[in-house]
Amino acid sequence: MASTAPDEASLFAELQKVRRAGLVRLRGRALPVLESAAAGTATGARTPGAAVEALLRLAVSRLDAGTLRTAAEYTLGLAQGTRDWPAASRRARAASVYGVSVERFRKDHEVMVLGQVAEHIVRLASRPGGGSAPAADAVAARTADGDGSGTHRTVRVAAGGRTVALTLHVHPVDLLRDVDVVVSPVNVHLALPERFKSSVAASLRRAAAVHGVTGDLQADPLNDELLGWASRHGAAGRAVLPGTVAATGAGALTGQGVRRIYHAAIAVPRAGTNDYDVLQSDVTRATSRALAVLAEERDRFDPPLRSVCFPLLGSGRGGLPYGAGLAAVWAAVEADAARGAGWDLHVVVRSPEAAALVERLPAGIRPAHDRRATR
Repeated sequence: MASTAPDEASLFAELQKVRRAGLVRLRGRALPVLESAAAGTATGARTPGAAVEALLRLAVSRLDAGTLRTAAEYTLGLAQGTRDWPAASRRARAASVYGVSVERFRKDHEVMVLGQVAEHIVRLASRPGGGSAPAADAVAARTADGDGSGTHRTVRVAAGGRTVALTLHVHPVDLLRDVDVVVSPVNVHLALPERFKSSVAASLRRAAAVHGVTGDLQADPLNDELLGWASRHGAAGRAVLPGTVAATGAGALTGQGVRRIYHAAIAVPRAGTNDYDVLQSDVTRATSRALAVLAEERDRFDPPLRSVCFPLLGSGRGGLPYGAGLAAVWAAVEADAARGAGWDLHVVVRSPEAAALVERLPAGIRPAHDRRATR
């Protein structure tokens, strides 16, 4: 076990090596500082390479959620599907997260991103007790020998008079794979946030976009298909009712096994301001509608759709407390299960606090009174 903190400058130099090589090309490369730090954080990985990857995921998971963490995931090849990308492609995608040119990102943002990762590695390696990581850190570390998509585990919950298996994912939504449908929150004008933002909808829009090998944007399918849906349903240029669900394809996410995105309209903008309101009842209504759309679409696909993943709708930018968002979603899930639905259910969250609430579902959760969240 390492008894002293690694040198931050040496860590930064080795992180640059990782950035250039990518995760699949690390074998045989000299990374003594990273390997020593990984050994001192007790990731439980079986090989030095897996230990380094676990350490990187653990450090990146400690970055602020949003552009910083997302850019770090792309820069180091930790984002789903980027392990074997050339360094130039990963850099271009990371630059798009900040909405800057590749050259500006290289000179400024990339230095900042890698510096922040190095700083968190130093903190991890300096932690009293060496490798005794808290539970939240162990969650991130367990991903190293998996498929690179983050951690997931099964929670068995009583719903609709029977026990259902709920898969809990604790990682960014754009790392999901092999889930047929992902539900994404949107405002009632069906206007998606810009790709460089940090919300669930922005992350999915960014991940679904089609890019060239240099990172240039070639297609923005979620936005285009959502505009088409609004036009076909007479909603172009006007708001839909809260709880409306618009179904689109998944764009580039199909490469990760995601086949549909259900855009759930839950946020109501306040006229003349940058604020909006979210009601628990609208979240429940949107969840129920998403499950109904899933039933309608199921047999139109081969193989039929069977799995669906929910974030805690309204609990991010929407401002609902995690518990309120979970209760609002779960009320609709329970009602659907009581009618005999047998979906493969998933929930995706980013924070350990939200994950802990989902894991307490077996103890019972009931929707709180309808409360309005304002942003």
